[in-house]
Amino acid sequence: MLRRTLLAAASSERLRQAVTTAPQTRAIVDRYVAGESTADAVRVAGELRAAGLLVSLDYLGEDTADAAQAAEVARAYARLLGELSAAGLTAGGGCEVSVKATAVGLLLPEHGEKTATENIARICAAARDAGTTVTLDAEDHTAVEATLRIAASLRPDFSDLGCVVQARLRRSEADCEQLASSGARVRLCKGAYDEPAEVAFTRRQDVDLSYARCLRRLMAGTGYPMVATHDPRLIDIATTVALMSGRPADRFEYQMLYGIRPAEQQRLTGTGAQVRVYVPYGRDWYGYLVRRLAERPGNVAFFLRSLVPDQRPRRVP
Repeated sequence: MLRRTLLAAASSERLRQAVTTAPQTRAIVDRYVAGESTADAVRVAGELRAAGLLVSLDYLGEDTADAAQAAEVARAYARLLGELSAAGLTAGGGCEVSVKATAVGLLLPEHGEKTATENIARICAAARDAGTTVTLDAEDHTAVEATLRIAASLRPDFSDLGCVVQARLRRSEADCEQLASSGARVRLCKGAYDEPAEVAFTRRQDVDLSYARCLRRLMAGTGYPMVATHDPRLIDIATTVALMSGRPADRFEYQMLYGIRPAEQQRLTGTGAQVRVYVPYGRDWYGYLVRRLAERPGNVAFFLRSLVPDQRPRRVP
């Protein structure tokens, strides 16, 4: 119930205004978001790379309704990739970018999919020039089919273009089967959107079972699995399935969110595993933050405390 309430809050403009204008919000935002500027993103990426971690940067924003704004998002990604390359952070895919199709035009009323495809192609070209890759990010179920079509249409020109599959969706095992046989890069996550029961599993146990099935499909295929989870049980399953599949450590990676389980990220890296940290940045952080709270409801109390000014009497020196 708490998770569904939080996810509903992600679309509340009234609550968005209240939270984003509260000065006390900054502390928790800084825990999960690198900052608002490209310079912030490059700085945090450099710190993570120095710690032996891989990075995927997400310029926050989705559901773009204006073609000019969609084009500007694509240019922002190109600028980011140029600065990452200049800083020596992109070699071998050490820093890549994650892009939401709706942020670059998918939902435009006219030619949305065409516009998104063209903008994503520009980002992919900039990533190739920088020596790195792009992953098309997860969104709610209404965007999945078009996003996968875009990825398939661009993969002949950009063979390393990745995509995301959400285990919460009932269609995902079949998607994993197809993507694994095509050799694609696939990030497998549980899914952070509030989806209707007819298209998604609603019980945690069913989501976990779906994740394990999808994982086995990906590990058995010819592609590159990206295991995005903080769940210790699923991390153990992924490690075991990789060993049983004969997949070496450089042919898959673990992925975790910036600010969540950093000690586990370092532990896995210490075992020789590849670990990539998903790092969001930008001003449009509200929806992302609420979805993170929904995934880890234990953070809610800390967040709410951060919004309430300290009312304790202060001693006068």
